[in-house]
Amino acid sequence: MDENLAKIRHERSKKDFPGISLEEGEYVEFAFSRAKIILMLILCGTAFGVIVVLLAFLVALLGQDSIDEMGRKFLFIILLALLAAAIIMGMIALTTYRGNKLYVTNRRVIQLVMNSLVSSSTNAIDLESVEDVSFRQDGLLQRILHFGTLRLATVGEETTYTFKHSDISPEDLEAVSKLVTEAKKKAQKDK
Repeated sequence: MDENLAKIRHERSKKDFPGISLEEGEYVEFAFSRAKIILMLILCGTAFGVIVVLLAFLVALLGQDSIDEMGRKFLFIILLALLAAAIIMGMIALTTYRGNKLYVTNRRVIQLVMNSLVSSSTNAIDLESVEDVSFRQDGLLQRILHFGTLRLATVGEETTYTFKHSDISPEDLEAVSKLVTEAKKKAQKDK
């Protein structure tokens, strides 16, 4: 690749992906996130929780004649706490969803994994260290909705990096495999 084009792509990648640390001359080829169906499940679950609590509010309002003043206040405080909990849990799930990314650069694979608000990790491996790139779908639902697990097996330590709930297309998988092959050829040529 032309050196000027590589510099332009490097600068553009630094601007577009400020959350990752790129080496000089390195640029992002692909940026993968979790499948959109996972986002939809988070949003639907949060909406369901909010609707259930709002329906409980409605039932409490309709039946408030049979409850004394202190009981009504206590019930509304409980329902407000449940409403807040449903919204906060949805926000935490959404933040966790957005915190999971996989970047494939011209030199490395960088994986950002967020399991919770207080548990995250960053893994980076050189493309030439990747032995195998595969994509697995388990079950009918994953096949129908086109998502699964991207698997990157490395040389030597026999470490396997997985990126679950990903909607990587077959074309993207082939392009990543091609980048790995090219990186291996370049590494052997440089030896």
